[in-house]
Amino acid sequence: MPKEDNSACFGIGLLLGVIGGVIAAVLYTPKSGEETRQDVENVITDLAQKYTPEIKEAKRQALTSIDVIRYRLEQQYNKISDSFKAKQIAKAKEKESTDYDVN
Repeated sequence: MPKEDNSACFGIGLLLGVIGGVIAAVLYTPKSGEETRQDVENVITDLAQKYTPEIKEAKRQALTSIDVIRYRLEQQYNKISDSFKAKQIAKAKEKESTDYDVN
C-alpha cells in the first residue's frame, strides 16, 4: 500500500476517533435532551466545516483507488477471457484438422 494511502487511512481513522470521543463526551454530560442535541449538532457542524478539505481529499483518493482497481480487474478479466477464447479456437482448429484429415 503506498505511503499516501496509509496517511489517508490514518487521517480518516483519527478524524473518526475524535468525532466518536466528542459525541461520547457530549452524550454522557448531565444535560437535558434538548441541550445535548444542540451540542451534538454544533460539534458535528464545526467538525464538518473544519475538516471538509480533508474529507474531500480522502474521498478523491478513495475514488481514484477504486478506479485503478477496477481498471486492473478489467485488464485481468480481458486477459483471462482472451486466453480462454484462444484455447477454444485452438481446440476447434485441432478438431477441424482431425475431422477433415483423411489418411
